Amino acid sequence: MLLIPAVDLKGGKCVRLIQGQKGREIVYGDDPVAWALRWVEQGAQRLHLIDLDGAFDGAPAHIDVLAQVAGAVDVPVEFGGGVRTEESLAAVLEAGASFVILGTSALRNPEFLESAARANPGKILLGIDAKDGEVRVSGWEEGDSASPASLANRFAHLPLAGIIFTDIRRDGTLEGFDPAPTAALAEACGLPVIAAGGVSRLEDVEKLISLEEKGVIGAVVGRALYEGTMDFPKAMEMLSC
Repeated sequence: MLLIPAVDLKGGKCVRLIQGQKGREIVYGDDPVAWALRWVEQGAQRLHLIDLDGAFDGAPAHIDVLAQVAGAVDVPVEFGGGVRTEESLAAVLEAGASFVILGTSALRNPEFLESAARANPGKILLGIDAKDGEVRVSGWEEGDSASPASLANRFAHLPLAGIIFTDIRRDGTLEGFDPAPTAALAEACGLPVIAAGGVSRLEDVEKLISLEEKGVIGAVVGRALYEGTMDFPKAMEMLSC
């Protein structure tokens, strides 16, 4: 079971957006590499880098930061945000990403996602972000009638590394983790699922552990680490028991 610190990038800074909204931004500093190193020193086994500018604008804007982070740490880095072409995918992999998250492509250009997964088996994570049961894309600014389960099953035949499922209503709010949507998705698609949104205290880690038998392999944690509502080393200790 993985607990994956998030390093969200916007304008070269390390930030968090409450429920993905541009106007609800919290800045945690202008040195994302230092934050990445801090989480690895505390026991992180993977890092989650999201290029928010890339997600909103449609092309990665922080490949240089990805390269710096990947070169500084000795753990896998998963990267997402604006990767929607073969060229940007190649650039992200070349910069050192071990896993690439593709979300918008699943709906807007499924052929690209399929070719990316087949050309890079075990390296593509399908990003599914949902609000009130509806998938959202393009930096969460656009909705789609597809449900998380239907979208996951559409690509379940591909050699994906798994799914990152974000509960948008919980993301960045510190309101706690609701395991039900993540569990339902994992049971419906049969792929490894990483949860995101609301994991903010040690009792949320306990909820996460209870989902392991359903195929949930970890969770992304962001604001809770930066604001200290979760003791990261203690959470890692819980997962190792």
